[in-house]
Amino acid sequence: MGVLGILALIVGPLLGVDLSGLVGGATEDDGSPRAGDASALTDCLTGTDANSRDDCRLGGAELLLNDYWSKRVDGYVKPQLWVVDGQTQTQCGTASNAVGPFYCPPEQGVYIDPTFFQLMKQQFGASAGGLAQLYVVGHEWGHHIQNITGTMQKHPDNGPGPESNSVRTELQADCYAGAWLKDVTESKDPQGRPYLETPTDEQLSDAVNAAYSVGDDHIQGNSGFVNPESFTHGTSKQRQGWFANGYVNGLGVCDTFAPGVRL
Repeated sequence: MGVLGILALIVGPLLGVDLSGLVGGATEDDGSPRAGDASALTDCLTGTDANSRDDCRLGGAELLLNDYWSKRVDGYVKPQLWVVDGQTQTQCGTASNAVGPFYCPPEQGVYIDPTFFQLMKQQFGASAGGLAQLYVVGHEWGHHIQNITGTMQKHPDNGPGPESNSVRTELQADCYAGAWLKDVTESKDPQGRPYLETPTDEQLSDAVNAAYSVGDDHIQGNSGFVNPESFTHGTSKQRQGWFANGYVNGLGVCDTFAPGVRL
């Protein structure tokens, strides 16, 4: 996952609102169709759809993420979510399931092919259940926050390595994802229902497993050689730890760039 719940198992809906205003029908202020609407989401209309389908789950996550961050970032600007079917060209290169989910700063766009979750199972040994999928989306939204708040500009790419800005950027996005997921278990819709029921230990383990599976050392280890000086995302242990840190302790602990912070 570059500048990368549960939901099928819970009884209640992910959302207490109709999804039709978001997916497949969004418009610009003048009423014209918004560029980049994903046709894959045109039939995602309800919370039940979000619970049962990977692509619709992305649309549900988009609503919750925008609600969460709009309350925490002054002048929040929503990113564009692009749900990729096959592959497409972006200003940041080709988006596909082989590339994996990523955030493209100049476009302020998040690109995800839902079939990537199947690749996580096949290639990285992740179970990639509903909560793990939400972690992935939350991570990419974290990069958008870093972009619009100036973190990316203040801490630009300075090459790979275990203490690099790239690793710190990725671990902060993991922490943001954890903080967001905990918040949606504690937030309620207008009918008083939780947006996301409190995950079981097994479901949380699934999300943590997803963080583990995309650690630099885990991915490199599958090829037989681990070189910390080439790390760009952090180790599996670090990624698990920062996701858990955000989930347990909230946004206040997510400054991976603070002086003296231990990754």
